[in-house]
Amino acid sequence: MIKNKLQLKKTLKENMRGGNGIVELTELVDPAELNGHGRLFSTITLRPGCSIGWHVHEGESEIFAVVSGTGVYNDNGKEVAISEGFVTVVRSGEGHAVSCLGPRDLVLTALIINA
Repeated sequence: MIKNKLQLKKTLKENMRGGNGIVELTELVDPAELNGHGRLFSTITLRPGCSIGWHVHEGESEIFAVVSGTGVYNDNGKEVAISEGFVTVVRSGEGHAVSCLGPRDLVLTALIINA
């Protein structure tokens, strides 16, 4: 199967997980295409000032790969500056949040897999 960018489903989420502003998710694969091993493989775009609020993952892990932009990642209560090339991992039972603080969009590739 091959998809082009015009076929990808886009969703806007306001105040995602209690965060600020609007977050754009571009679904790279449908959850069914993960064959029961996960629930999300998407590009996440946070505009300046937007964020995904603090939340804990239970029974799953989430990986972010920073494609472009700069931001702050809350890794279990420790805030770390992130930019292109950074990869973050939150395991089951751990929490995280992310904010776009730079002058341009923070773009992440996100994968949520079963723990």
